[in-house]
Amino acid sequence: MNYQKFRWWWFTCTLLVLLVACRNQADAWQRVQETGVLKVGLDPTYPPFEAADANGVFGLDIDLANALAADLGLQTEFVLFGYDGLYDALATGQVDVLISALVIAPERMKDFAYSEPYFNAGEILIVRQDEAAITEMVDLDGRTLAVELGALGHVEATTWARELADLTVVSYPTADEAMTAVVTGAAEAALVDAISGRLFLRETPGLKRTTNPITVEPFAIVTRIGDRRLLTQLNESLARLQTIGKLDEIITHWLGE
Repeated sequence: MNYQKFRWWWFTCTLLVLLVACRNQADAWQRVQETGVLKVGLDPTYPPFEAADANGVFGLDIDLANALAADLGLQTEFVLFGYDGLYDALATGQVDVLISALVIAPERMKDFAYSEPYFNAGEILIVRQDEAAITEMVDLDGRTLAVELGALGHVEATTWARELADLTVVSYPTADEAMTAVVTGAAEAALVDAISGRLFLRETPGLKRTTNPITVEPFAIVTRIGDRRLLTQLNESLARLQTIGKLDEIITHWLGE
């Protein structure tokens, strides 16, 4: 084969491959509409957000995916991966989106895009039901705060202990034990992640969470960076679910108030 012809042939083939790849990425929303199926990748080992048994997958993220699909006139197809394989599965087109309790990761934004957050898993303050004086961290001066040893709440509490001269931080092996300390009166408040906190509150009377989260750890839906039309549709659907109360209904069902 003539060298110049070979170069032209190689250039043409490469260009065609790139054009097809770009078209496929740009038309992700169109493809989803045509098939009527939204392929959702998840790691089914993180209840209550996602889990699996002999009957299939279930959890908060499964209900959210089904609600989004119904709102968009689609069906869901769940594809299961280990956590470490989720982003690779999305990058290689094995799924359309990831809905798997994934925190927004700025370092991944070169290749992936995130929806508006649908849940904040950050740290929350747990206090007794009749406690009116503690609504935020600054109210803990002169009080005892229980935390889970080594958890993000422990790190946050340690930072606050440098600012509040009379804050006492006591660590416990688990989040549940930290919250039990509030029940027994060993501490006036506990700082724990929102998932552990809400699950504990659902089963334990006499406690409440304060109104505003202390830290932000946003869970979001993930798409490929080029799938902007699909991301727009997902964000608009999330907004509708929030407006009609469906998103809060799903979260409350799995995590309690």
